[in-house]
Formats: sequence, C-alpha cells, structure tokens
Amino acid sequence: MANPWAGEVQLTLDGVAHDCRLTLGALAELEAALADESLLALVERFETGRFGTRDILAVVVAGLRGGGWRGGAADLLAAEIAGGPMEAARVAAQLLARAFRLPGPEA
Repeated sequence: MANPWAGEVQLTLDGVAHDCRLTLGALAELEAALADESLLALVERFETGRFGTRDILAVVVAGLRGGGWRGGAADLLAAEIAGGPMEAARVAAQLLARAFRLPGPEA
C-alpha cells in the first residue's frame, strides 16, 4: 500500500499494484529523459494543464522505477493501466506534487 507521507502513489499495471515514488535517482532518470527541458518546466506544464502523454509516460516510468519496478517506457506502453490514461495522468500529477511539496503541518 502506497504511503503518501513518503511521496508514494499506487498504480496498477496488468492487475498488479505498484507503489510509485520519485526518489532522487528516479528524478535524475526523469531529468535525463526530458533532455534539454528542466524539471521545473515539466512541473509548470502539469500545474497549468498543458502536459502531454509524453510527460505522463516519463513521470510514471520514473515513479515506477523509484518504487522498485525494473521496466522501462516500452514495458509501460505494453501494459494495461487500471483506470487508463486518466489514471496515469492523475498518478503523474500526484507524484510531482508529493515530490516537490514543502514540508509543513498541512503537508
């Protein structure tokens, strides 16, 4: 079960629940996948609703890998995501929000 206090979000692939988390290593992989773009630009796209499927895929793969999954983008493309693309987008947004939230009593 995902622990939101640890920045985790759960995603079900092919009927198996996975805890996703944007660890420092996962964020480094995500940044590398973005090439010339910054993580800040990615977060801004999600905040303004201007993100695309490539953004969702990159964030979800990074989150899955941060949670211990050993697959890659091609594996995710072939997987059945419970809840479909909308669930993948929700998970990606939650991962970013939880990774970059400021600590505080309301967090």
